[in-house]
Amino acid sequence: MHRNDVTFPARLLSWYDRVRRDLPWRVPAGRSGAPHPYHVLVSELMLQQTQVAIVVPYFHRFLARFPTLADLAAADEQDVLRLWQGLGYYSRARNLHRAAKRVVAEHGGHVPAGMEQLLDLPGVGRYTAGAVASIAFGVQAPILDGNVTRVLCRLDGITDDPRDREVQTRLWTRAEEILPPIRVGDFNSALMELGATVCTPRSPKCLLCPVATACVAQARGIQEDIPPPKKAKPTPLERRVVLCVARGDHWLIEQRPATGRWAGMWQFVTRPEPAGADPVPPPVPVGPATRIGRVEHQLTHRRYTFDVTCCRSTDDSPAAIAGPHAWVTLEGLKDYPLPKPHVKVASLLRTRALEQAPPS
Repeated sequence: MHRNDVTFPARLLSWYDRVRRDLPWRVPAGRSGAPHPYHVLVSELMLQQTQVAIVVPYFHRFLARFPTLADLAAADEQDVLRLWQGLGYYSRARNLHRAAKRVVAEHGGHVPAGMEQLLDLPGVGRYTAGAVASIAFGVQAPILDGNVTRVLCRLDGITDDPRDREVQTRLWTRAEEILPPIRVGDFNSALMELGATVCTPRSPKCLLCPVATACVAQARGIQEDIPPPKKAKPTPLERRVVLCVARGDHWLIEQRPATGRWAGMWQFVTRPEPAGADPVPPPVPVGPATRIGRVEHQLTHRRYTFDVTCCRSTDDSPAAIAGPHAWVTLEGLKDYPLPKPHVKVASLLRTRALEQAPPS
């Protein structure tokens, strides 16, 4: 893209006004003004590494439960994690909760407009701060997420790896250079929209692109080669054993540690797969265990398998169990935030209960 192309912002904004998606955190089409800063903050944290279609129902439920930033700040972390259950990357939920508390304590309950103040909030990096500042407050702040990175690399014909630190610096500078003097929030949203709907990773729709004439990659026919793919890395596999311990119609669950993956959430009794033949030692006296299935779970840099067994406690008296735990019914699990693999384990238990139920 030529650096003196003054028509670029106008063409992009005109296209955005015509075709932009109606998303719940945006100002409805035809209305003026800026979106609510709290809505922008929530949406941007949810959208980190997550597709829009997945985020929309979570956003609606989250705002219904925590309609204001003060409501979120006053909430219990377990309630926040329950609303986030299934969305993944749970550190985002904890950071959002901590950010809300910080805004209430230090900014009178109002999301700050300044980049420095935004960057001081938990979980808010340069991209998120720029998105909130520009979209909610019209601040002249650039953004650079995955979509914008791809758009800028193609527009400028950058064939180097955008994950390289030097290339990142160039892209941030470029994102700042092309900001228009007005409607900067809409412009940044339009860049993201273009990357999400037209300038896609594979098979970009160049014939529909409003700024195709400014694109170096399209002119050279190399748009599908930019950016270069990541080098494949082996994905380690971790094996776990899940022991579903029943007492009557209640099941034993335990709370995970306060740090690490799925921190503070709840799970059925889970241990690393033993190296030898010894089974996972049960936390309470139990009868024979029956294997009921396997759950597989894929994360960005790791894979898990959970071999699920089922048994009954042989001691009905309250037992001393190390760490926070609870006995809950399958219906009562809705009150506890569970990692996605354990939502699947609960589904296995429900299916098993239906299969074993006597005919009516």
